[in-house]
Amino acid sequence: MQLLANETKIKFIGLRYGALVISLLLIVSGIYSLSTKGLNLGIDFSGGTKVELIYPQDVAIEDVRSELTNGGYDDAVVQYFGSNKDILIRIPLSEQNSDVDSSSRLVEHLNSSSLGVAVLRSVEFVGPTFGRELFEKGILALVYSLIGVMIYVAFRFEWKFSLGSVVALIHDIIITLGVFSIIGLEFSLPVLAALLAVIGYSLNDTIVVFDRIRENFRKLREADTEEIMDISINQTLPRTILTSLTTLLVLAALYFYGGDALNGFAATLIIGVLIGTYSSIFVASPTVLTLGAKPDDLIQEVVEKEGAEHPDMYMP
Repeated sequence: MQLLANETKIKFIGLRYGALVISLLLIVSGIYSLSTKGLNLGIDFSGGTKVELIYPQDVAIEDVRSELTNGGYDDAVVQYFGSNKDILIRIPLSEQNSDVDSSSRLVEHLNSSSLGVAVLRSVEFVGPTFGRELFEKGILALVYSLIGVMIYVAFRFEWKFSLGSVVALIHDIIITLGVFSIIGLEFSLPVLAALLAVIGYSLNDTIVVFDRIRENFRKLREADTEEIMDISINQTLPRTILTSLTTLLVLAALYFYGGDALNGFAATLIIGVLIGTYSSIFVASPTVLTLGAKPDDLIQEVVEKEGAEHPDMYMP
């Protein structure tokens, strides 16, 4: 099958076994880390206190953290959430920090220090029960989204493509969560929102490839399935690379210049975009091929009505 001169001719499907080894290594490493270390849950899920303070002058995070350590808040996480005057403090649940009054004690301790008097912008206390329920609902949201994707793709394409897309999405989620567990990044509500966005991004990439495969199934009837998939992936490759690179540029700017409060959100999307781009090429289509997809699956047979060859016989 001759391709256009400006199209690549990479045998992506032929590389599927090497990609399978890479994916298995990443998945096994991620599952092992999740089962042993687990996720570093933020106070949104594990419970704790979140305090936002505004100082009249610039303050250093190291100075705030030092004062909190002196006050017995060794596990406090301190971040900027705007300018260098805006401080966000997260404190996990402990014996000292187990009630709604813990935030008042924290603010009193900081205001009595050499840092000066800060204005309390907001306080949020999350109990352990509410945090656990929130985490469970977040997991259910991921499961429901995968079910919705399976139904949508099965309706639009065919059940083999539906399973291929869901396998790719599960692949992306496990690896992303595994990276968070291995590195020890905090898993919070913004991270969960970013993970749901990753599902949408990865699905969009996969649907573009599937749509071209369906189109070529109908055009290239004489080619085999593997060759059609290679042609389709190569045809969509420029669009995939351009979309991924431009998205990564925006996310990199958000990660480096968006402040500590957005680092987890941006990091999740960066990991998800990289893994999602990889899976749309090396996971989704090879899975569909393994399930035995062929051009006839998407070709609708035209059933002729009896007597269609002799329409005049029904004329009065």
